[in-house]
Order: sequence, then structure tokens, then C-alpha cells
Amino acid sequence: MKKFLNYATMAFLLGAVLTFTSCQEEFEELPQPDEQQTIMASSSTAKLIEQTAANDGSYDNIVDGASCFAVKFPYTVNVNGVDITIDSREDLHVIEEIFDQLEDDIDFLEILFPITITLADYTEITINNVEELIALAEECVEGGDDDDIECIDFVYPVTFYTFDINEVQTGSVTVNNDEELRRFLEGLDEDDLISIDFPVTLELYDGTKITVENNAELAITIENARKACDEDDDDDYNDDDFDKERLAHLLVECPWLVLSVERDGVNQSDQYEAYLMRFREDGSVTVRDRAGNILNGEWELNDTNSDYVELELFFDTLVDFNLNWKVYEIGEGKIKLFSEEGNRIIMKLACEEDIEPDTLREILQECSWIIRKVKNQGEEIYRLLGYEFNFEAGGVVTLSNSEITYEGEWEITRNDQGRLVMSIAFPNTNDPGGISWEWPLSSLKYDRLKFEIPEIGYELVLQRVCDDNANDGDVLDIRGTMLEGEWTVAEYTENGMDNSQEFEGYDFNFQLEYLVTVSTNMDPLFNGLWRVIRNYENELKVYLNFGDDAPFAKLTDDWELVEFSADFIVLKSWNEDAEAGTAAYDTLVFERKQ
Repeated sequence: MKKFLNYATMAFLLGAVLTFTSCQEEFEELPQPDEQQTIMASSSTAKLIEQTAANDGSYDNIVDGASCFAVKFPYTVNVNGVDITIDSREDLHVIEEIFDQLEDDIDFLEILFPITITLADYTEITINNVEELIALAEECVEGGDDDDIECIDFVYPVTFYTFDINEVQTGSVTVNNDEELRRFLEGLDEDDLISIDFPVTLELYDGTKITVENNAELAITIENARKACDEDDDDDYNDDDFDKERLAHLLVECPWLVLSVERDGVNQSDQYEAYLMRFREDGSVTVRDRAGNILNGEWELNDTNSDYVELELFFDTLVDFNLNWKVYEIGEGKIKLFSEEGNRIIMKLACEEDIEPDTLREILQECSWIIRKVKNQGEEIYRLLGYEFNFEAGGVVTLSNSEITYEGEWEITRNDQGRLVMSIAFPNTNDPGGISWEWPLSSLKYDRLKFEIPEIGYELVLQRVCDDNANDGDVLDIRGTMLEGEWTVAEYTENGMDNSQEFEGYDFNFQLEYLVTVSTNMDPLFNGLWRVIRNYENELKVYLNFGDDAPFAKLTDDWELVEFSADFIVLKSWNEDAEAGTAAYDTLVFERKQ
């Protein structure tokens, strides 16, 4: 994911166009606006167009380590012993998630050859082994100085005209994407003449659109957009491209919870874990220990001559933190600091620590909350997936599926370490199991709440749903389609294996009140739970919960909706089997019964 720099885009670029004559020496063939609009295929303007249409290979640097080409989908990699099929850019995030699961392990990635790579000019080459890949990667120019221009794009279609040596038009070509444009330009000789059907619209990295009327405006606009954003062309895929200004803003935004500390090679995590650090804009920093004591210190960011930003900490009493720390990673809400000789600190954002108990109580009571995940002592409790919490005034909480409602008590307090906790208790006579506990708040972002103590395997993730998504037209359309008639499983693939035959002869009837009935030959067998919601990442999800009944328990999941029509519903879910060393998307396709 690219992180873009602050940039006064429109004003800067338009100003550059109006004063283009001052920069004209950089474009030796740049025509004046009132001249003939033909340009040679070898001109500076044509080269800028070519670079703007180049294939960007930086997005998969975590795999190939090179920005000048990309590996063509699909392909398979082995990440820390797990085979993963990469079908899209989104799948690349799975690799980083696996790398980030453990802080102290040695990560490795192996590509299963042969693979096909796509170069900047969209030429495809087959690579048969890692030696061939390394040889090509070494030819790339890393560090942001490669030829492709990623901060601006053409808005297609764009029409080009071709001319003979006497500037008599000989033809026209309309291109509809970068690849077609690049191949058109590659097919020209250096002295061929072309022109563009102006006006042409370009779109900047921030969504701003600029319309240009001639070659001069086009060249200046592209050239000035070249450095308008961070193209992330370096090979440090996990750096998230922070600078001193961004880091300063991030540090003061929320408190930071200490996860682990090493000093002089000695693990001090037990002593400092769950300490809360608060940076302030005036250069002061406070640390709250687990007993609630406040320790005062100072902080400062320093530029260095290396790729690192340096965080200097000083405390009178917290001497293990006193050091000039190099910031070497920011991502997924975490920050990692290190210094030579075995010194390291890992912290995570704890914005929820600014929340008072009354505020969290109000948040919980505003809407319903759907269970996304429950772990109890490391064991995931799938039978509670999709159950709905309603937190009511007076400390009453209900948990329900399509048939049963459990009633208990809830409260928001702070534990002995000062962390916000949600206490839930159901009586023994009415207990769904695995949910009665004091849950420490770990994350409150968007419409999701996460409570956890990972060290002992407790985790609860809740998805906020207000008014049953009644104002979401997509959700209502999908629900309406599923409610009409009976459905059968047309396809079910599990970890790459086709297991569709396990569900032959079964009918699924999606009903109101989140009830789904499974039947065979018109005879009902049992009931399950279904929901359609839009989650905190704006994804459409279909929750299915069939309990422990085989083989239907395999379908219990929060499926991502890929496609739906009047007759088909296509769902997918990521499935990682650590014991088998495999990982792939499971696919579930429902077909309307005729």
C-alpha cells in the first residue's frame, strides 16, 4: 500500500502549466501551444507518456524484490512452511500477516517455479528458477529512481493520430488502458510522428482530475507529478514509508501499549509489558505502569544520514528506555524500535485507552454487535459465530441466534492494570458457554471492537450493526435474493480440493429472523443461522453457522461475498491449515433450485 506525501496538487500543477516556459530547457522538443501538435516518438514528451503507461512492478516487492517487473497471477509461494496461492494483490497482504505473526522468528519465502513475470513494457518472460529471478532483479533501479511514473494516470480512452514525413495524417488509434498505450508506442519507429486528440484528462494519485489542451501542458503536468507522491519503489516492503513528520503525528495521536522490551540482549518484557506511553507535542512523554504510577520523560525525533528516523527517549527513572532508538517499522498499528547490542521495544497503538468507561458503555448500547470471533484458552468457538449481542441499560445483556436468546449481565470497568474491560456473566442455567469473562479492550476502530489477552488465548471480536443494515441497499438486495426459494450447493472447494459431492441432495431455505433450514427430499433436517452484513472494512459478508452438524459445520464461516445474481451466490473465505502446511481460498457457490 502506498503512503502519499502532502502536496498542493491542483494549485501547483496549474501554476507549473502557466509558467511552463521557464522549464522548457528540460524538454528539447517541447512545442509551443500554437505550433503543430505532432511530436516524434523519440521526443521527451513521448517518453513521459510512455513512462506514465508503464507497468508498475513495485506492489509485489515482498515476493520478487524488484520494482521493474511483477509476477503474473496466479502463482504459489511457500511462506514459513505454508503454501499460499497468490491470485490477486489482496493475497500479498496474507504474506505480510504471516511474517508479522511472531516477532522473533526467522521469516522465509520460497517461490514455486516456473513463474511468469511482466516487465514495464508488458512483455512477459518465463522464469524457471531463483537464479534467473535474482539476475533480473539486480538489473532494476531501486530506491524510487526507476522510469515508471505512478503518481498520475491517463483517463481513457485516448485517441492518437499517425502522420507521414510530410505531416499528412495516415491513421488513428484509440487506446483504452495503459497496456494498449504502451504497446502502441513500442510499435513506433523513433522518427515516426504522432499527435493526440486533445483535450486529454489525467487523474492524480489523490483523485484530482486535470484536463490539458496541448502537448506543452501535458508534458509539464506529467513531469511535475513525477515526484508528487511516494511510489514505494524501494525493496523495504514493510517500512510503510514513514518520515519524520508522519512519525511525529502518529506518536502523539494516541497512547502506545508496550508489548516487549529487550535491553542489552536481555528480555525485559515481563517487567514492562502493558506499560502505557503517551507522547505529547511539547516534547514530554509520560508512562503509566501497571500499578497506575506515572513516570515523566522527554522525547525528540532526529533525522539521520541513513534510512532511519531516530527517536530519542530520556527518563530519570525508566532508564531501560533511555536511548536513541532507530524506528525500523510502522504497520498494523505497531511500531518497532531498535538499537545495536540487543536493544528493542515493540509497542502498539492503544487509542482505546483514551476512552472512559461511560463512553464505551454508550458505544455498546447504540447498536447491536455481531460475534466475528471467540477464542477461549486458544480454542476458537465456531458455534457462536454470527450470534448477536444487545447491551441494554441497567446492566442487562442478551445474546441470540435465530432460535434462542440468552440473558445475562454486563459492566464496563478498569482492571488492576488500568485497562478498560467488559465483564460479561451468564447464569449457569442460561449460559451459551465460552463467553462469560472479563474481556480487556484491545482495539476500537471503525465499527469493530476487539477484546483479548493473546498470551493465554482469549479473544473476542465484535462487529457493529446498526438498524440491521436497513439503509444499505446492497445488503437488502442480497437478503431479498436469498429469501426467494430454495438453494443447493453447486460448488464447494476446501483448501483447493473439490468437496461439492458432500452436499449433494441437500436444500437450503433462507428465512426471516436469520433462520436457515437444511432439508432433503422436502424433509427438514435442522436449522442454522445466516446473516448478511457490511463489515467495518466495507466488505459484504455472509455469515453461516450450522453448529457441529457434519458435513455442514464446514460451511460455518463469515464468507466474503464475491458475486450474486438471481440464480447464483458466490462466496469465498481464506483457509490456512498450519498442520498441513497449506493455505488457499475456500469457495462456496449456492445455486437457486429450479
